[in-house]
Amino acid sequence: MPLRPPWIVKGDIDGFFGLWMDNLVQLLLIVSLLKGVLGFPDDLIFGRVLPGAALSILLGNLFYAWQARRLAAREGREDVAALPYGINTVSLFAFVFFIMLPVKLQTGDPEAAWRAGLAACFVSGVIETAGSLVGSWVRRVTPRAALLSALAGIALTFISMDFAFRIWEKPVVAMVPLGVILLHYFGGARFPGGLPGGLVAVAAGAVLSALLYGFPGGIPAPAGFAPPGLWLGALFSALTGPLAWSYLAVSLPMGLMTLVGSLMNLESAEAAGDRFDTRSSLAVNGAGSLAAAFFGSCFPTTLYIGHPGWKALGARSAYSALNGAVITLLCLTGSVAALARLVPEEAVIAILLWVGLVMAAQAFQATPARHAPAVALGFVPSVAAWGFLMSQTALRGAGTGLHQVGEKALAAAGLHVQGMITLERGFIFSSMILTAMAAALIDRDRLRASGWALVGALLSWFGVIHAYALTPGGVVSPFGWGQAPDVALGYLLMAGIFLLSGRGGRGEGEREEKTPRSTP
Repeated sequence: MPLRPPWIVKGDIDGFFGLWMDNLVQLLLIVSLLKGVLGFPDDLIFGRVLPGAALSILLGNLFYAWQARRLAAREGREDVAALPYGINTVSLFAFVFFIMLPVKLQTGDPEAAWRAGLAACFVSGVIETAGSLVGSWVRRVTPRAALLSALAGIALTFISMDFAFRIWEKPVVAMVPLGVILLHYFGGARFPGGLPGGLVAVAAGAVLSALLYGFPGGIPAPAGFAPPGLWLGALFSALTGPLAWSYLAVSLPMGLMTLVGSLMNLESAEAAGDRFDTRSSLAVNGAGSLAAAFFGSCFPTTLYIGHPGWKALGARSAYSALNGAVITLLCLTGSVAALARLVPEEAVIAILLWVGLVMAAQAFQATPARHAPAVALGFVPSVAAWGFLMSQTALRGAGTGLHQVGEKALAAAGLHVQGMITLERGFIFSSMILTAMAAALIDRDRLRASGWALVGALLSWFGVIHAYALTPGGVVSPFGWGQAPDVALGYLLMAGIFLLSGRGGRGEGEREEKTPRSTP
């Protein structure tokens, strides 16, 4: 075996198109959400966010390509595949809907929402980088069900439901890509030339839209060269501003989930024969998110799932470097703007609906079967958060708001909005806590369950979860001493009940199968 592996092999071309398409869909999604949900102007999207995202993607892709070549040379192998890497889809949705959108609604200022996104991305990057030191310990103390349930709740409500509504709102174009996605990913159909199902779905939707509706604004041209800028001043103002604490309730758990997910992906790569250094892999992942925040992108990066698949495809190291180079070229030349005009939203949203469904299903498939009730319990805070968002949207559409209507009036109509908001505040944390607590009880570990209840009490007391204040500008989360004492007391009473019932041993639930069950 030569100590210098080849720079590029045939499988790298196949791997490049797959990873490039994945990243391109992320960029189109960013454009769609920033324009359609947040109302960002083009200069903010194509002049700041996308150039910063390109730099963060390029940084990681080049490192992981170099890392794979280094491992191949050290071990005298030619079959080492680089870790796939790109923008974090889950954090993308979480940051848009739970950080940037509330700031935009509260201030009416796209700049303020953008700065909030920078701060959230920075916090996530710090957690990911620090996690390179403590990542293994975090994974040991947090049940997988707790992390996946929180993700699944977001996927089922904020991702799947919203895009399902949009598909059936424009069924003529949107249901064709949906049919392609279902045929390929659920039905196992293969397309000529081994084309990815996502690419076929997007192409079908784009062609159908062009045939039916044409291009009302004409065929777009690239927006022009836009180099990344250093936005440290905007980042600092967001981190020191009055809304800074509100970012933590979302960015902290999202950073933690990214960390644990990256650890799982490293284990997956090792199982496929490629053992990469944990600390450097996690540190560069975090560095990519920090670079994104410094240079204008609101969205952290992550190690992607699927290393064994890329390796089986024949991809080695060059596919990662090629992806970073081409994505950077698209972003810096403004070509993403042209693609966003050529590819309508209806052509892409079927993929996003599928992503949400798969994320929701994974919470049950990748955890022990006995933990299914705990996973379902973790959905409840997410459903409350989604319901509250729908309520707020309806009130705004009617020209009023919760402060004007009043909680008592809604309660009299049968909507227990006080409990809804209480459950909605910091719902990612509360979802993790409830799921972990229930999973511990299923495993007959009452001491661990009481520990999670105490965590809930502590976070409630300081206002990280369950605390809110109703103002004319909307619902805000106060942080400090004694913010949600009634909920904190409730968690304390639960902890007491668990402790007084005895520590418990391993019961029937613990003796069930421990391996994740397969797809039904």
